Amino acid sequence: MSDIIQLLPDAVANQIAAGEVVQRPASAVKELVENAIDAGADKIQLLLKDAGKTLIQVIDNGCGMSLTDARMCFKRHATSKIRKAEDLFAIRTMGFRGEAMASIAAIAHVELKTRRHEDELGTCISIEGSEVLGQEACAASAGTSISIKNLFYNIPARRNFLKSNSVEMRHVLDEFQRVALAHPQIFFTLHHDGQEVYHLPATSLKQRIVHLLGNNYNQRLVPVEEDTSIIKLNGFVGKPEFARKTRGEQFFFVNNRFIRDNYLNHAVLTAFEELLPEDSYPLYVLFIDIDPSKIDINVHPTKTEIKYQDEKSIYAIIRSAVKRSLGRYNITPTLDFEQDNTIGNMITHKPLEQIIQPSVTFNPNFNPFESPNGKRTVVRDPAFRSEGYQPKTGIPQKWETLYEITKQEPEQPQPEILDAPSFAINNQQISKDSERQLFQLHNRYILSPIKSGFMLINQQAAHERVLYERFLQQVQNHSGVSQQSLFPQTVTLNGSDFELLRELLPDIRALGFDIREFGKNTVVVEGIPADINSTNELQLLEHLLENFKNNQAILKLDKRDTLARTLARNAATKAGTKLSLEEMNLLVDQLFACQMPNLSLTGKSIISTFTLNELAERFEK
Repeated sequence: MSDIIQLLPDAVANQIAAGEVVQRPASAVKELVENAIDAGADKIQLLLKDAGKTLIQVIDNGCGMSLTDARMCFKRHATSKIRKAEDLFAIRTMGFRGEAMASIAAIAHVELKTRRHEDELGTCISIEGSEVLGQEACAASAGTSISIKNLFYNIPARRNFLKSNSVEMRHVLDEFQRVALAHPQIFFTLHHDGQEVYHLPATSLKQRIVHLLGNNYNQRLVPVEEDTSIIKLNGFVGKPEFARKTRGEQFFFVNNRFIRDNYLNHAVLTAFEELLPEDSYPLYVLFIDIDPSKIDINVHPTKTEIKYQDEKSIYAIIRSAVKRSLGRYNITPTLDFEQDNTIGNMITHKPLEQIIQPSVTFNPNFNPFESPNGKRTVVRDPAFRSEGYQPKTGIPQKWETLYEITKQEPEQPQPEILDAPSFAINNQQISKDSERQLFQLHNRYILSPIKSGFMLINQQAAHERVLYERFLQQVQNHSGVSQQSLFPQTVTLNGSDFELLRELLPDIRALGFDIREFGKNTVVVEGIPADINSTNELQLLEHLLENFKNNQAILKLDKRDTLARTLARNAATKAGTKLSLEEMNLLVDQLFACQMPNLSLTGKSIISTFTLNELAERFEK
């Protein structure tokens, strides 16, 4: 039998490695921008076409590369960052593995132009699928310009898995924001399809946050600073009153490298205990400076996970530092009478001997029911004027009718519980002739007797089902009705949420939202669906976008279905809400008119039935 194990060609090995390093255009953007930072650039330009699918170009004014280095940078495991294994525990640069450029060159058309500051001519290299097509001297600016065209051109399966331009652009914006936040001293620009998206001059960290997230963040930031023998912590956290219902404004950086760490995130949230409403997430941009020998960043190909030697101490330091900053800058409401001069100005300070005790006089013969001429009068309310009212007499006619108990109208028959002759739930037949008697239990369930016993309806799940089918029909037929706002509200979102909203805008308008774009990352809400009772447009949009992202990631449903499902959950009457008899009747009628009245949006039962036999068995035990 012949040998079956063979060494893979470099081109195939690079394509396999690219699957881990470059997952989408945003991954390539991250690798290229980090290389520019490691090259010492203080000006970086990013140009995109079709969200990076057609073109990704990064231009920097860094140190540039020699002819040999330009050729070597596309080799696997070729790097200028480390020389030996011990260097892995002293890494301060963004990259170090030497895999990114080789992986990108294996799956795209790459053109590299680079020149060192001391050289007169630069180098131009063209690569396609790991194969060098040309290398020649050229005139180039000092620094490096690298263009990536037709990403995944030779891996159709991976290219077909890419999402729409708006989705991919959201991922690019996320990566760009993280790199720009970590290096406020660098000038960044981002152009997409010929339009400038970001223009970020070199500035302080606070101004960089404001430039990226919006001018209204200038008054929302609380500085955090702590210097210990374990870590050095600095950055900003947001004030509790500006916490949002959506994630995406939480940034941790370790040695200027963005990381994801649920453990440290919990430390910040714990510091905000009793200051935040439920399901709210504060803004924070925190930088941890730590000895590289005490961490391990060689954990994941994307380098967003880190292991620490003393994780519990770092947790405690972050929690106490954030909590102290919130207290130091008086985030919690306080009353300080010494600082409030308005109260002091209201008090007139006089010597004790000059203070005169006020005197009170009254008329013991005063009668409020007598007019000035001595005659008694009767005060009448125009609301009680009836047919027998006589203005010339002091006592209205037929006054005794005010105390008569009105006769009740004959009780009308209750509306039928079902449109169909009968309906089967859990093998129990519910007839339309069943008498409608509804009761609410603990403001969570609706109880209705039926012929065979009684049934319990989960009021929140029932309302979600009703709204879901209604919204789904509206978004498909573009039949949503809008309730116009008296005062249109301006809503500013972060970059990725704004791109998501732009993608969903046609379907959102079909539901009844009246929204128009109003500048950078800003929209104006002029109307909301008539079925939604909400006065906070910002909170409504944040809930909608956050739940949409969660549902889309977990359920993998159609976009319109996900949108209808998300809006139904946000707008449904929550458990604990007291309903009137008319509201319960309407909800039950609408529920049984649905196509799937017994199935909630999570796949659980909305209705449970209990038979008389089951009740009798309980009392016989």
